[in-house]
Amino acid sequence: MPIPSLYRSREDARPWRVARVAVYGGVVGALAAALRTLGPLRGHAPVAENVLEIVAAAAGFALLCAGTAALRNYIARRLIRSGTG
Repeated sequence: MPIPSLYRSREDARPWRVARVAVYGGVVGALAAALRTLGPLRGHAPVAENVLEIVAAAAGFALLCAGTAALRNYIARRLIRSGTG
């Protein structure tokens, strides 16, 4: 029995939506920062510091994920263009 392939043909290739990926990254970053800052092992800190840390982590993850999606789209376009020419 053959192993199923994870390769998808070029007809199915769609660019990733950078804004959607950024939102997902922001949510993941906010959850990770909330778990870190509000966790039981964390000392008490002012609320403003906790909120600032959560917002900064969410923005960082959002930018990281958006950059990754944009780079993926750029590389995919270049590979597809060079493959058809």
